[in-house]
Amino acid sequence: MTRSELITKLAVKHPSLYHRDIERLVATILDEISGALACGDRVELRGFGAFSVRERKARLGRNPRTGKNVQVSDKKVPFFKMGKGMRERLNR
Repeated sequence: MTRSELITKLAVKHPSLYHRDIERLVATILDEISGALACGDRVELRGFGAFSVRERKARLGRNPRTGKNVQVSDKKVPFFKMGKGMRERLNR
């Protein structure tokens, strides 16, 4: 599901809300999650899951096109851990 599909689905479920308000709400939620992760914080949504940041160490990679070894620097990546409620819902 894309962001626009999510907004459309929410607009259909809640016809009393304006489409632009739903867009603003979705954008605000995603911006707050992104901002918290950028600060190194953890975001937990009970029943859904938790977003956190993990660090990957520098390593020696390989360019798939040329086959040459390439140095990959260390970086931070987002990580999502599914909550119990979501796991139960998926495995009914």
